[in-house]
Amino acid sequence: MKNQATKLSKKRGISNNNLTDYIMLAPFLVLFFVFTVLPILVSIVLSFFNFDMVSMPSFIGLDNFARMFLSDDVFFTTVKNTLVFSVIAGPIGFCLAFMLAWFVNEFSPMVRTLLSFMFYAPSLVGNAYFIWQVLFSGDSYGYLNSLLLSMGFITDPIQWLKNEEYIMPILIIVQLWQSMGISFLANISGLQNVNNELYEAGSIDGIRNRWQELLYITLPAMQHMLLFSAVMQIQSSFSVSAIAIQLVGFPSVGYAGDTIVSHLTDVGTVRYELGYASAIALVLFAMMLLTRMIIGKIISMLNN
Repeated sequence: MKNQATKLSKKRGISNNNLTDYIMLAPFLVLFFVFTVLPILVSIVLSFFNFDMVSMPSFIGLDNFARMFLSDDVFFTTVKNTLVFSVIAGPIGFCLAFMLAWFVNEFSPMVRTLLSFMFYAPSLVGNAYFIWQVLFSGDSYGYLNSLLLSMGFITDPIQWLKNEEYIMPILIIVQLWQSMGISFLANISGLQNVNNELYEAGSIDGIRNRWQELLYITLPAMQHMLLFSAVMQIQSSFSVSAIAIQLVGFPSVGYAGDTIVSHLTDVGTVRYELGYASAIALVLFAMMLLTRMIIGKIISMLNN
Protein backbone atom coordinates (compact mmCIF):
# COMPACT_ATOMS: atom_id res chain seq x y z
CA MET A 1 0.00 0.00 0.00
CA LYS A 2 2.83 2.38 0.84
CA ASN A 3 4.49 1.73 -2.50
CA GLN A 4 1.21 2.24 -4.31
CA ALA A 5 0.65 5.56 -2.50
CA THR A 6 4.18 6.66 -3.39
CA LYS A 7 3.68 5.76 -7.05
CA LEU A 8 0.33 7.54 -7.10
CA SER A 9 1.79 10.69 -5.56
CA LYS A 10 4.66 10.67 -8.08
CA LYS A 11 2.20 10.13 -10.91
CA ARG A 12 0.31 13.21 -9.77
CA GLY A 13 3.51 15.22 -9.57
CA ILE A 14 3.60 15.37 -5.75
CA SER A 15 6.73 14.04 -4.08
CA ASN A 16 6.96 13.26 -0.37
CA ASN A 17 8.93 16.46 0.21
CA ASN A 18 6.37 18.57 -1.62
CA LEU A 19 3.54 16.89 0.25
CA THR A 20 5.20 17.83 3.54
CA ASP A 21 5.54 21.42 2.36
CA TYR A 22 1.86 21.57 1.44
CA ILE A 23 0.89 20.19 4.84
CA MET A 24 3.01 22.83 6.58
CA LEU A 25 1.46 25.57 4.45
CA ALA A 26 -2.09 24.31 4.90
CA PRO A 27 -2.93 26.28 8.12
CA PHE A 28 -1.82 29.56 6.56
CA LEU A 29 -3.57 28.85 3.27
CA VAL A 30 -6.82 27.98 5.07
CA LEU A 31 -6.71 31.15 7.18
CA PHE A 32 -5.73 33.24 4.15
CA PHE A 33 -8.65 31.89 2.16
CA VAL A 34 -11.18 32.27 4.99
CA PHE A 35 -10.18 35.76 6.13
CA THR A 36 -8.86 37.32 2.91
CA VAL A 37 -9.94 35.59 -0.29
CA LEU A 38 -13.45 34.68 0.84
CA PRO A 39 -14.34 38.20 2.13
CA ILE A 40 -13.12 39.68 -1.16
CA LEU A 41 -15.29 37.28 -3.15
CA VAL A 42 -18.30 37.97 -0.91
CA SER A 43 -17.72 41.72 -1.25
CA ILE A 44 -17.66 41.45 -5.04
CA VAL A 45 -20.96 39.57 -5.00
CA LEU A 46 -22.60 41.93 -2.47
CA SER A 47 -21.67 44.97 -4.58
CA PHE A 48 -24.50 43.96 -6.93
CA PHE A 49 -27.05 43.61 -4.11
CA ASN A 50 -28.96 45.79 -1.70
CA PHE A 51 -28.15 44.40 1.76
CA ASP A 52 -28.62 45.92 5.22
CA MET A 53 -27.76 42.87 7.42
CA VAL A 54 -31.43 42.54 8.43
CA SER A 55 -33.42 41.67 5.33
CA MET A 56 -32.42 39.23 2.63
CA PRO A 57 -30.12 40.63 -0.07
CA SER A 58 -31.95 41.80 -3.17
CA PHE A 59 -30.24 41.91 -6.56
CA ILE A 60 -30.05 45.45 -8.01
CA GLY A 61 -27.39 45.00 -10.70
CA LEU A 62 -25.22 48.06 -11.27
CA ASP A 63 -27.39 50.45 -9.22
CA ASN A 64 -24.75 50.75 -6.47
CA PHE A 65 -22.12 51.80 -9.00
CA ALA A 66 -24.53 54.17 -10.72
CA ARG A 67 -25.30 55.79 -7.36
CA MET A 68 -21.60 56.02 -6.59
CA PHE A 69 -20.59 57.79 -9.81
CA LEU A 70 -23.75 59.77 -10.54
CA SER A 71 -25.28 60.95 -7.27
CA ASP A 72 -22.81 60.56 -4.39
CA ASP A 73 -20.98 63.89 -4.16
CA VAL A 74 -19.20 62.87 -0.95
CA PHE A 75 -17.65 59.89 -2.76
CA PHE A 76 -15.98 62.13 -5.36
CA THR A 77 -14.69 64.41 -2.61
CA THR A 78 -13.17 61.44 -0.77
CA VAL A 79 -11.65 60.12 -4.01
CA LYS A 80 -10.00 63.49 -4.62
CA ASN A 81 -8.70 63.61 -1.04
CA THR A 82 -7.41 60.04 -1.23
CA LEU A 83 -5.63 60.62 -4.55
CA VAL A 84 -4.03 63.86 -3.33
CA PHE A 85 -3.01 62.10 -0.14
CA SER A 86 -1.57 59.10 -2.00
CA VAL A 87 0.23 61.09 -4.71
CA ILE A 88 2.01 63.20 -2.10
CA ALA A 89 2.44 60.90 0.91
CA GLY A 90 3.12 57.71 -1.08
CA PRO A 91 6.16 58.76 -3.17
CA ILE A 92 7.59 61.00 -0.44
CA GLY A 93 7.26 58.22 2.14
CA PHE A 94 8.80 55.70 -0.25
CA CYS A 95 11.80 57.93 -1.03
CA LEU A 96 12.32 58.93 2.61
CA ALA A 97 12.17 55.32 3.75
CA PHE A 98 14.80 54.27 1.21
CA MET A 99 17.13 57.23 1.81
CA LEU A 100 16.97 56.75 5.58
CA ALA A 101 17.68 53.03 5.17
CA TRP A 102 20.58 53.79 2.84
CA PHE A 103 22.17 56.20 5.32
CA VAL A 104 21.52 54.05 8.40
CA ASN A 105 22.98 50.99 6.64
CA GLU A 106 26.41 52.68 6.69
CA PHE A 107 26.64 52.64 10.49
CA SER A 108 28.01 49.89 12.68
CA PRO A 109 25.62 47.02 13.54
CA MET A 110 24.90 48.34 17.05
CA VAL A 111 24.15 51.90 15.92
CA ARG A 112 22.18 50.59 12.94
CA THR A 113 20.00 48.46 15.23
CA LEU A 114 19.31 51.42 17.54
CA LEU A 115 18.45 53.78 14.68
CA SER A 116 16.29 51.12 13.01
CA PHE A 117 14.25 50.78 16.19
CA MET A 118 13.89 54.55 16.50
CA PHE A 119 12.58 54.92 12.96
CA TYR A 120 10.32 51.89 13.26
CA ALA A 121 8.90 52.87 16.66
CA PRO A 122 6.14 55.19 15.31
CA SER A 123 4.52 52.32 13.43
CA LEU A 124 4.42 50.32 16.68
CA VAL A 125 2.40 53.00 18.45
CA GLY A 126 -1.21 52.14 17.81
CA ASN A 127 -2.92 55.25 19.14
CA ALA A 128 -0.48 58.14 19.28
CA TYR A 129 -2.83 60.66 17.73
CA PHE A 130 -3.18 62.55 21.02
CA ILE A 131 0.43 63.74 20.54
CA TRP A 132 -0.55 65.45 17.32
CA GLN A 133 -3.82 66.69 18.82
CA VAL A 134 -1.85 68.49 21.51
CA LEU A 135 0.67 69.78 18.97
CA PHE A 136 -2.03 71.19 16.67
CA SER A 137 -4.53 72.14 19.37
CA GLY A 138 -6.59 75.18 18.41
CA ASP A 139 -6.11 77.02 21.72
CA SER A 140 -3.10 78.91 23.03
CA TYR A 141 -1.96 75.83 24.97
CA GLY A 142 -1.28 73.87 21.80
CA TYR A 143 2.46 73.50 21.30
CA LEU A 144 2.53 75.00 17.81
CA ASN A 145 0.21 77.89 18.66
CA SER A 146 2.13 78.57 21.87
CA LEU A 147 5.42 78.67 19.96
CA LEU A 148 4.09 80.97 17.24
CA LEU A 149 2.44 83.28 19.79
CA SER A 150 5.60 83.53 21.87
CA MET A 151 7.65 84.37 18.76
CA GLY A 152 5.15 86.99 17.64
CA PHE A 153 4.26 85.36 14.32
CA ILE A 154 0.53 85.26 15.16
CA THR A 155 -1.70 87.22 17.52
CA ASP A 156 -4.55 84.71 17.84
CA PRO A 157 -4.46 80.91 18.03
CA ILE A 158 -5.01 79.10 14.72
CA GLN A 159 -7.63 76.37 14.49
CA TRP A 160 -5.30 73.93 12.75
CA LEU A 161 -7.66 70.96 12.73
CA LYS A 162 -10.78 72.97 11.88
CA ASN A 163 -9.42 74.89 8.91
CA GLU A 164 -9.77 73.25 5.48
CA GLU A 165 -6.50 74.86 4.37
CA TYR A 166 -4.43 73.03 6.98
CA ILE A 167 -6.22 69.70 7.36
CA MET A 168 -4.68 67.80 4.44
CA PRO A 169 -1.06 68.94 5.02
CA ILE A 170 -1.33 67.93 8.69
CA LEU A 171 -2.74 64.51 7.80
CA ILE A 172 0.08 63.94 5.30
CA ILE A 173 2.71 64.82 7.92
CA VAL A 174 1.19 62.42 10.46
CA GLN A 175 0.87 59.65 7.87
CA LEU A 176 4.52 60.03 6.85
CA TRP A 177 5.57 59.86 10.51
CA GLN A 178 3.56 56.72 11.18
CA SER A 179 3.98 54.77 7.94
CA MET A 180 7.76 54.97 7.67
CA GLY A 181 8.45 51.82 9.70
CA ILE A 182 7.58 48.87 7.45
CA SER A 183 9.10 50.34 4.29
CA PHE A 184 12.19 51.39 6.24
CA LEU A 185 12.75 47.87 7.60
CA ALA A 186 12.12 46.34 4.18
CA ASN A 187 14.75 48.58 2.63
CA ILE A 188 17.23 47.88 5.43
CA SER A 189 16.71 44.16 4.83
CA GLY A 190 17.20 44.60 1.09
CA LEU A 191 20.40 46.58 1.56
CA GLN A 192 21.78 43.96 3.93
CA ASN A 193 21.19 41.23 1.36
CA VAL A 194 22.93 42.88 -1.59
CA ASN A 195 25.91 40.71 -2.52
CA ASN A 196 29.14 42.55 -1.64
CA GLU A 197 30.86 40.88 -4.60
CA LEU A 198 28.73 43.07 -6.87
CA TYR A 199 30.37 46.18 -5.41
CA GLU A 200 33.83 44.67 -5.89
CA ALA A 201 33.02 43.83 -9.49
CA GLY A 202 31.62 47.32 -9.97
CA SER A 203 34.81 48.96 -8.73
CA ILE A 204 36.76 46.92 -11.27
CA ASP A 205 34.35 47.94 -14.04
CA GLY A 206 34.80 51.64 -13.34
CA ILE A 207 32.32 52.63 -10.62
CA ARG A 208 34.04 55.32 -8.56
CA ASN A 209 31.50 56.80 -6.08
CA ARG A 210 28.52 55.84 -3.92
CA TRP A 211 25.96 57.43 -6.23
CA GLN A 212 27.11 55.24 -9.10
CA GLU A 213 26.95 52.22 -6.79
CA LEU A 214 23.39 53.17 -5.85
CA LEU A 215 22.27 53.64 -9.45
CA TYR A 216 23.98 50.69 -11.13
CA ILE A 217 24.22 48.07 -8.37
CA THR A 218 22.06 48.70 -5.29
CA LEU A 219 18.78 49.65 -6.95
CA PRO A 220 18.79 46.82 -9.53
CA ALA A 221 19.73 44.29 -6.84
CA MET A 222 16.87 45.50 -4.63
CA GLN A 223 14.16 45.53 -7.30
CA HIS A 224 11.83 43.09 -5.55
CA MET A 225 12.28 44.69 -2.13
CA LEU A 226 11.67 48.14 -3.61
CA LEU A 227 8.45 46.86 -5.15
CA PHE A 228 7.37 45.48 -1.78
CA SER A 229 8.18 48.80 -0.10
CA ALA A 230 6.25 50.71 -2.76
CA VAL A 231 3.23 48.42 -2.43
CA MET A 232 3.21 48.89 1.35
CA GLN A 233 3.31 52.66 0.93
CA ILE A 234 0.48 52.50 -1.60
CA GLN A 235 -1.60 50.34 0.71
CA SER A 236 -1.06 52.61 3.71
CA SER A 237 -1.80 55.77 1.69
CA PHE A 238 -4.97 54.47 0.03
CA SER A 239 -6.35 52.86 3.20
CA VAL A 240 -5.75 55.77 5.58
CA SER A 241 -8.80 56.40 7.74
CA ALA A 242 -8.10 56.24 11.47
CA ILE A 243 -5.69 59.18 11.32
CA ALA A 244 -8.29 61.44 9.70
CA ILE A 245 -11.12 60.35 12.00
CA GLN A 246 -9.08 60.76 15.19
CA LEU A 247 -7.53 64.11 14.30
CA VAL A 248 -10.16 66.02 12.34
CA GLY A 249 -13.31 64.03 13.13
CA PHE A 250 -15.88 62.50 10.82
CA PRO A 251 -17.12 64.19 8.85
CA SER A 252 -14.33 66.75 8.82
CA VAL A 253 -14.85 70.41 8.02
CA GLY A 254 -15.98 70.60 4.40
CA TYR A 255 -15.02 66.91 4.06
CA ALA A 256 -11.44 68.18 3.67
CA GLY A 257 -9.95 65.21 5.53
CA ASP A 258 -12.37 62.43 4.58
CA THR A 259 -11.02 59.50 2.57
CA ILE A 260 -12.57 56.63 0.65
CA VAL A 261 -12.07 54.27 3.58
CA SER A 262 -13.68 56.64 6.07
CA HIS A 263 -16.64 57.09 3.70
CA LEU A 264 -16.82 53.32 3.26
CA THR A 265 -16.78 52.87 7.04
CA ASP A 266 -19.61 55.36 7.44
CA VAL A 267 -21.72 53.68 4.76
CA GLY A 268 -21.09 50.16 6.02
CA THR A 269 -20.99 50.47 9.82
CA VAL A 270 -23.22 53.49 10.47
CA ARG A 271 -25.84 53.29 7.72
CA TYR A 272 -25.53 49.48 7.31
CA GLU A 273 -25.68 49.76 3.51
CA LEU A 274 -23.33 46.83 3.02
CA GLY A 275 -24.08 46.41 -0.66
CA TYR A 276 -23.10 49.99 -1.41
CA ALA A 277 -20.09 49.74 0.92
CA SER A 278 -18.95 46.61 -0.97
CA ALA A 279 -19.19 48.53 -4.25
CA ILE A 280 -17.03 51.32 -2.83
CA ALA A 281 -14.52 48.73 -1.55
CA LEU A 282 -14.39 47.13 -4.99
CA VAL A 283 -13.59 50.47 -6.64
CA LEU A 284 -10.90 51.15 -4.03
CA PHE A 285 -9.40 47.70 -4.65
CA ALA A 286 -9.31 48.40 -8.40
CA MET A 287 -7.56 51.74 -7.79
CA MET A 288 -4.93 50.11 -5.57
CA LEU A 289 -4.37 47.28 -8.04
CA LEU A 290 -3.96 49.68 -10.97
CA THR A 291 -1.53 51.82 -8.98
CA ARG A 292 0.47 48.75 -7.95
CA MET A 293 0.79 47.71 -11.61
CA ILE A 294 1.94 51.20 -12.61
CA ILE A 295 4.52 51.32 -9.80
CA GLY A 296 5.80 47.86 -10.77
CA LYS A 297 6.25 48.97 -14.38
CA ILE A 298 8.07 52.15 -13.32
CA ILE A 299 10.47 50.26 -11.03
CA SER A 300 11.18 47.69 -13.76
CA MET A 301 11.87 50.46 -16.30
CA LEU A 302 14.19 52.32 -13.92
CA ASN A 303 16.18 49.17 -13.14
CA ASN A 304 16.50 48.20 -16.79
